[in-house]
Amino acid sequence: MKKLAALVAVASLASTAAFAGGPVVVAEEPAPAVAVAPASSGSLGGGAVLAGLAGLALVAALVANDSGDH
Repeated sequence: MKKLAALVAVASLASTAAFAGGPVVVAEEPAPAVAVAPASSGSLGGGAVLAGLAGLALVAALVANDSGDH
């Protein structure tokens, strides 16, 4: 009877919450990829330069249009 009581005591201690389940495995997520924008030709960018040149060409065309009676 003492052996049975000892076996029950050991079994109850071995089946506590500390031994329940397996080890906790925390999978690390990979670091997000950093997208680097291509370097522009200047601080304004290429689009602003083209728009400025188009505006200057329009002003030059309007000034060069000689429709006056001089």
